[in-house]
Amino acid sequence: MSASNRTAGAVAAALLLPLAIAGPAHADEPVKPGATPSASASTHPAPPPNMSSVGGTLLGLPGTQVKLGAGAPVLPKELSGKAWIVADAESGAVLASHNAHWRLAPASTLKMLFADTLLPKFTDKKQTHLVTARDLAGLGEGSSLVGIKEKQTYTVRDLWLGVFLRSGNDAVRVLTEMNQGVAKTVAEMNARAAELQALDTHVKSPDGYDAPGQVSSAYDLTLIARSGMQKDAFREYAATPRAAFPGEAKPGKKRETFEIQNTNRLLTGDFGIAPYQGIAGVKNGNTTHAGATFTGVAERNGRVLLVTVMNPSSKEQHAVYKEAARLLDWGFAASGKVTPVGELVAPRSVVPSARPVGGTESGAAPAPGEERPATGGPAVASAAKEEGSGGVGIALAVAGGVLVLVAGAVFLVNRRWPAGAGPGRRRSRTAAPDPDVNP
Repeated sequence: MSASNRTAGAVAAALLLPLAIAGPAHADEPVKPGATPSASASTHPAPPPNMSSVGGTLLGLPGTQVKLGAGAPVLPKELSGKAWIVADAESGAVLASHNAHWRLAPASTLKMLFADTLLPKFTDKKQTHLVTARDLAGLGEGSSLVGIKEKQTYTVRDLWLGVFLRSGNDAVRVLTEMNQGVAKTVAEMNARAAELQALDTHVKSPDGYDAPGQVSSAYDLTLIARSGMQKDAFREYAATPRAAFPGEAKPGKKRETFEIQNTNRLLTGDFGIAPYQGIAGVKNGNTTHAGATFTGVAERNGRVLLVTVMNPSSKEQHAVYKEAARLLDWGFAASGKVTPVGELVAPRSVVPSARPVGGTESGAAPAPGEERPATGGPAVASAAKEEGSGGVGIALAVAGGVLVLVAGAVFLVNRRWPAGAGPGRRRSRTAAPDPDVNP
């Protein structure tokens, strides 16, 4: 290479480096079909050779970790995520993983931690709040928005629907101000992550907007989703496909509403992607630095699986959802035929006790010399309950649960699933644009 060419290359690298490190930080930036991911999203260095070993030593190793047993299907070939994980939501067994503890930008999947932290503080869904200019200050350029307006009143339920369905950073900021500001909310989110043993996670912005040093991992996002899904309100919002959202109130006129649709394409479907059978949430995201991220939970034949995919490099449309669906399909087929490579740990304040008497089968076989994770049989059941979100019902308000005995306490995982696709679950082909695919 000539000296002039070397000089030109050095200049080009110097110009591109700042963009690769700290490119535009959009809350849910679009990645157009067929487009190449941004430099910052596609040129991550290799994962570190030694990562966290929370949940098991294998989870701290780079690369794919799986232990196939007799009759177990091989992992899908079409996987391009920088990191991913498949776990049994009830037993906590990790069925397979890829760079599980690699600390990457989480995008709006971090809103799961925001909700898990703040939902217990706002239990009255009818509580109202008059939005001020201060509430909406500091929104990042290009942020995904649900359409909250200053000097308008919204209920707590409205705000949470804005967070879960439209990934609205404006809704996050209003709830943050109701919680006495960003600094307090970020501190509480970091404390909650530490309590959950999500030790790869460091929060700088409550809405997931790209910020230097803001990271999480496929393992942590799965851990956070598992915690969130134990909360009734979290399950309800995560499983809501669409809802009516208040428009601007005008004197002398009835306040109009507009429809918002969940941006989780495995829940609502989209051109080229069908709703996933048994899906019940949880959250997706897409930013310049993070690329596309997604954590989902689904149930099939009594099994409940969690999957997280971070930053796929594939150019196929909706790659993050398609890869998540492939991993879910594999996980359901592999249940009981693989040896776990790790586990989703309990919160620090919950110390698991010995295995209870009379457990049920988990989604994976126990590792040699290890006891199966402590589980119990179905805990509760109820009739179907209709949720007024665009006429879409939730098939099982509480389909079942698993009791894990702990020292002096009970760790309850119960779940709420939406109705499957069919005559009772129509989806609009002309729904409002996805904030993760802003024009």
